Amino acid sequence: MLEVRNLTVMLDGKSVVSDISLRLERGDIGCLLGPSGCGKTTLLRTIAGFVQPRSGEVRINERCVTGPAAPVPAERRGVGMVFQDFALFPHLTARDNIDFGLHELAGRARQDRIDEIARTLEVADFQHRHPHQLSGGQQQRVAVARALAPRPDILLLDEPFSNMDVELREQIARELRMILKQAGMTTILVTHNQLEAFAMADEIGVIRDGALLQWDNAFNLYHRPAGPQIAEFIGEGVFLDGTAVNATEVATELGVLISDIPHGRAPNTEVSVLVRPDDIIHDDVSLKTATVRDKVFRGAEFLYTLALPSGTRILSLVPSHHDHAIGEKIGIRPEIDHLVVFE
Repeated sequence: MLEVRNLTVMLDGKSVVSDISLRLERGDIGCLLGPSGCGKTTLLRTIAGFVQPRSGEVRINERCVTGPAAPVPAERRGVGMVFQDFALFPHLTARDNIDFGLHELAGRARQDRIDEIARTLEVADFQHRHPHQLSGGQQQRVAVARALAPRPDILLLDEPFSNMDVELREQIARELRMILKQAGMTTILVTHNQLEAFAMADEIGVIRDGALLQWDNAFNLYHRPAGPQIAEFIGEGVFLDGTAVNATEVATELGVLISDIPHGRAPNTEVSVLVRPDDIIHDDVSLKTATVRDKVFRGAEFLYTLALPSGTRILSLVPSHHDHAIGEKIGIRPEIDHLVVFE
């Protein structure tokens, strides 16, 4: 449904998007994930048609919509867009906002489409209210309904949860994913929030300084990052120094760590091993100990910062009924099946 080929975008003489390529299949949800200023919104706006690339192509439904000769204008690309602030018309009701994009339908067909999309997005109960009378979540539903009403080929979401309470974002992301999947809508969203990306997307692209570092599913980004930048950005964790023993073993301060698949480094190579908080298990009977240097209560768990005898610090997620004091030594053991190793 969507293909981006070697796309480069220049703004004010500076490269903002650099040689990015990605594909998204029909009905899949993709996410452009990265910190502020990394180029993800510019990439989204280029797909939408608001920005023209210096080079490369955007193809929607096998049709090239970019090009210096005759780029397809935004309104003819078959793209629906939901902006960060939702951009609802304040003087129109929710129903009239949805109706705004249905220029090609008339009469009964137009009203039937509004009714259908209002039911799908669960907007019907408040369709006669104005935007200022709606909660953030309700406004988002109206904005998505308006974008979906003309049946676009692709839906683009620019930071769709940024105006909502933090505790609601992941829940609403899951709900919106279900709605979009039921509609079979190919979607790309932009966010800097990993939990939103994990809750929404089938494929996630990590963007840094205008470059696409990895386009993959959430599991692989977390457990099989393509480089140390991604390993540091996705999730939490630390790098532990070690030495490759053979194709599947690395000697570290935690002992010899064994991988279930080859780690790809030659014997005797000095390496860094990615250690996630869930890789370090609290074990009262273990002879290997670490000292609690900090802890963060997360309800069901504590996130402990632990110091090994050398002073190297690691993280560990521990059930919260194991409440240990700062400065206390606790037993630990590594439980890592797949080693993520960088030279």
